[in-house]
Amino acid sequence: MRLSTDFIVVGTGVAGLRAALAIASAGARAVVLTKDRADESNTEYAQGGVAVALAEDDEPVLHVDDTVAAGAGLCDAEAVRVLVEDGRRYMSELIGWGAEFDREGGRLQFTREAAHSRRRILHAGGDATGSEIVRSLLARARAEELIEFVPYAATEGLVVEGDVCAGVRFLDPLTRSAREMRARAVVLASGGAGQLYLHTTNPAVATGDGMAMAYLAGAQVADMEFVQFHPTALNVEGAPRFLLSEAMRGEGGVLRNADGKRFMPRYHAGAELAPRDIVSRSIVAEMDRTATRTVFLDMTALAPRYVRSRFPKIYETCLRLGLDITREPAPVSPAAHYFMGGVRTDLDGRTTLGGLYAAGEVACTGVHGANRLASNSLLEGLVFGARAGRAAAADRAGGAAPIAHRAVVNDEETPDAGRGSGGEIALAVRKRVRRLMWERVGILRSRQSLGRALSEFEQIAGARLRTPSRNFLTVATLVARAALWREESRGAHHRVDFPARDDARWRAHSIQQRDAEIGAGETVSLVEAMNSQIG
Repeated sequence: MRLSTDFIVVGTGVAGLRAALAIASAGARAVVLTKDRADESNTEYAQGGVAVALAEDDEPVLHVDDTVAAGAGLCDAEAVRVLVEDGRRYMSELIGWGAEFDREGGRLQFTREAAHSRRRILHAGGDATGSEIVRSLLARARAEELIEFVPYAATEGLVVEGDVCAGVRFLDPLTRSAREMRARAVVLASGGAGQLYLHTTNPAVATGDGMAMAYLAGAQVADMEFVQFHPTALNVEGAPRFLLSEAMRGEGGVLRNADGKRFMPRYHAGAELAPRDIVSRSIVAEMDRTATRTVFLDMTALAPRYVRSRFPKIYETCLRLGLDITREPAPVSPAAHYFMGGVRTDLDGRTTLGGLYAAGEVACTGVHGANRLASNSLLEGLVFGARAGRAAAADRAGGAAPIAHRAVVNDEETPDAGRGSGGEIALAVRKRVRRLMWERVGILRSRQSLGRALSEFEQIAGARLRTPSRNFLTVATLVARAALWREESRGAHHRVDFPARDDARWRAHSIQQRDAEIGAGETVSLVEAMNSQIG
């Protein structure tokens, strides 16, 4: 394992892998760190597909319009244009590299999801799109001699010298001791933070460490109040909140209440294909109205053979839990799914901290605004991962060789003597934070609920916490603080005490930086401001 290199990439989802490939194509070395195995990431669990305007009846401008509409007034127009236009090129490149998307009669097969005006969602293996993208990118990356993978190496902090990111602190995968790796620059592609919530569709690795590390190192984060809750996570007692893809509703699935009655047409003209935030809140309202804890996703009107072939992973998973979705509706309820906010970047992944780049769910480019359009996340990771890797290699080309590594001890952590009880403390902290986030900073928010959450977070922060717990608590605090600051309802952020959208006062991005008061940046000038500030 190299402990000094040209560039460090944190994360092996679509954004991290594509960034590493861009760095290698520029002739530089990249060490890719991940806290689990190389193929474990949020990308791996993405079922529905990837949105791209490649169908004959589709146009890039329609994809732009749908993305902007879902973003509830906070999308940055230039970022969306880059996503859609570059997305066509990078998806064609990925297919050329061997990614196998589902076809019919030799032609790419497109499906439709909520808030899309066209059938533009490519899928692979029915409902295994993310897995196929990771497979093809990993195969390409492993063939590159300039890319080295280091699995089971959890990154816990950034090394900053002279206001420039010069490397990372991580746990050695063999000794579990703290180590330091130096590089010309670091690309964060560590994914989201769904594990902050008691109920989530995200894997265990999605703990928000990248967001916390960047913030604690002095980089700006933006739009942290916007957390998307997926409407249809499987709700079976004792089972994980397995995601039931948006595409199931796109293919004709309907939502029914405990009485077996379809209810979405009463809440929105788009019914089951309304934007995710609306469907999630409608489900919460319907559960409250019927005094139940679940609703049901009904696929029984579709041919059983079609359901089994279109959604094989979902079908098999439900069947193992004793549920045949071709014969009976599946119990579902919302769960935390995706972070629109993150480390603030320009269109090439540059953050406000020199030497630090970010891409994918850990970053906030302004693409998603207040609410992500379904299946835009894989495309964002692909496009902005490539752009961040390319920019890092170009910006730092010919830089000085990294300083030799050294073993480090984080003086903010609890001493090793406390390791016996430290695990129990960390587990207790995580459980408490997750419940507070779900109950106080969840789908429905208020000044009272957010204030109580922040008060408890402050009490927890008074204890001596190890780095993972401190990172976890930091991200939770950033979300709650931004949610309290935004006194309106917009997209995925809903305040019961401010239920209306207020463009006159709140059409702005929340921006947070360590040791500074929360502030705002105008929507229309976020990218321009970033380019001016960094360039």
